Amino acid sequence: MSLYEEPLGEVTSESFWEVGNYKHTVRRVDDGHRLCSDMINCLHERGRLEKAYAQQLQEWAKKWKPNIEKGPQYGTIAKAWIALLSEAESRADLHAEVRSLLLRSDEERVRAWQRDSFHRAIMGTFKESRDVEEAFRKAQKPWAKRLKEVETSKKAYHTTCKEERLAENREGTARADSAMAADQLKKFTDKLDKCRQDTLKARERYERALQDLNTLTPKYMEDMEAVFDTCQAVELKRLSFFREVLLSVRHHLDLSVNPSFCNIFLELHNAISMSDTQEDLKLFRNIRGPGMPMNWPTFEEFTPDTSRTISRKEKTRKLTDGVTLTNITISHEAQRPTPESIPAPQPSPPPGPADWSDDEPPNPFGSNGHVEGNPFGEEDGDGEEETLESKSGVRVRALYDYEGQEEDELTFSSGEEFIKLEDEDEQGWCKGRLNSGTVGLYPANYVEDI
Repeated sequence: MSLYEEPLGEVTSESFWEVGNYKHTVRRVDDGHRLCSDMINCLHERGRLEKAYAQQLQEWAKKWKPNIEKGPQYGTIAKAWIALLSEAESRADLHAEVRSLLLRSDEERVRAWQRDSFHRAIMGTFKESRDVEEAFRKAQKPWAKRLKEVETSKKAYHTTCKEERLAENREGTARADSAMAADQLKKFTDKLDKCRQDTLKARERYERALQDLNTLTPKYMEDMEAVFDTCQAVELKRLSFFREVLLSVRHHLDLSVNPSFCNIFLELHNAISMSDTQEDLKLFRNIRGPGMPMNWPTFEEFTPDTSRTISRKEKTRKLTDGVTLTNITISHEAQRPTPESIPAPQPSPPPGPADWSDDEPPNPFGSNGHVEGNPFGEEDGDGEEETLESKSGVRVRALYDYEGQEEDELTFSSGEEFIKLEDEDEQGWCKGRLNSGTVGLYPANYVEDI
């Protein structure tokens, strides 16, 4: 059990007043320097923990934000979810600030105090502990000298007492021996008398030395307490300083008193409170449900105007039930959607010749007799044109699933990568080639460049 673990009031075998037992007080000075180093290391390690926690919060928010923004969640609940990630980013900033305060304020404060309070002396000791030890030694020296005289006189007195007892035993044995001569008996008696006189003298010296020591004791106690009080005053400064540092650390760690910390959760609470489930259901109904606009079929009279050309967008589309829809007017609401709503765009044929007549079908071959385009992804005979397109194309990644509505449209899944061969046209369609080699059209807002 160390000095600092001993319960108060317990009497130890080594009293402070015994010679040389001021060592605990001297050691406390050295311990003060070590405790400053321990405090510095403790705060530095806590700063590393705060930094690591801030980095983990930032990585967590960075990982999940794209998943939520590009995932299936929509509406106000998506905004509330993203607000949760924003809270983590803001909290990470606060913990990074805590780390900075611990290292630049509290740790540097302890380091400066340690540097000003302890000075290295020769032989690796500190000047402060050396001065304290010298003061205790000076205060104890006169009393220690008297104490040594007391110990010497006590030892001499106890020795004469032993010799006196031994002489008494021998004299008693001689008296009990009837054959002992009178002159021999007288020698034992004289020896006993001499021992008694020596014992008496030794006792007087012992008592006198003890009296001198007791006379000097009050002065000894006064001087020792004066040095000890000086040490106490120095230790009081260290304890008070440590208390102030710990209060400062508590203030820096207590984020509840930071207005920014309170605002973080206030903003998160407001974002979650503003979410409206009914509004989200209404939004989904309008962009993915019965609320979506529809070009309902209407009866159209036959127009015998054969000279009129029909654009590819007005080309007759054959549905699975065999119904032919022609000349359907597309409403303003059915135009290409914005990336926020992300509805499936209205199918549109790939770009080609500007006009072609019902009486004269388009020629799939160019002027040189070769096929100008292959909407079904079949490779050409020489493969040279395909190689040139792959070199000039841009690699893109699908953001959402899309199923082609026409034969010349691509079908792909979210996350799939392929080549964009031509930029977006006026109707929002791009030309691309899948990894399987299929070439066709796709909605431009369904992909992103890599």
